[in-house]
Amino acid sequence: MSSIRAKKELLESTKGFVKEEVHLPTEAFTETEMLLQWSKYAQRLSDKGHKIMESLLLIGDPKLEGTTITHELPNEGSKIDFETEKIEILGYLRGKLHNHDISIEVIVNEKVENKFAFTPIDKYNRLKEINPSLELLKKTFDLDI
Repeated sequence: MSSIRAKKELLESTKGFVKEEVHLPTEAFTETEMLLQWSKYAQRLSDKGHKIMESLLLIGDPKLEGTTITHELPNEGSKIDFETEKIEILGYLRGKLHNHDISIEVIVNEKVENKFAFTPIDKYNRLKEINPSLELLKKTFDLDI
């Protein structure tokens, strides 16, 4: 009986206790700011010797949609490795960007193609994709491949 009475007293005493709302910062940030902090975190991992995790972060640039960061990885194993570090990355980004609404979504895209240029024409076409003004240079000086 005394335990029931103690429980009732505890419930009555906690009714008067109001949980204080905590307002976490939600400042706006740009994709450039996010990418800068993303790179800094990758460098931090590199300095600690976590080369695999660093390479997973730098495998491609994440995309920002609102406060959701979308990061594309090449396979399920990479995703599992990334998920182990995800909480630390979120904590770092939320602190540095002053926005606690940030979330990270990981997408596995196994169809990522590695384009290797073997012939001079392949190399030229690849460079032309990167810098279209290369075509103008070729035409201006009447260059051959």
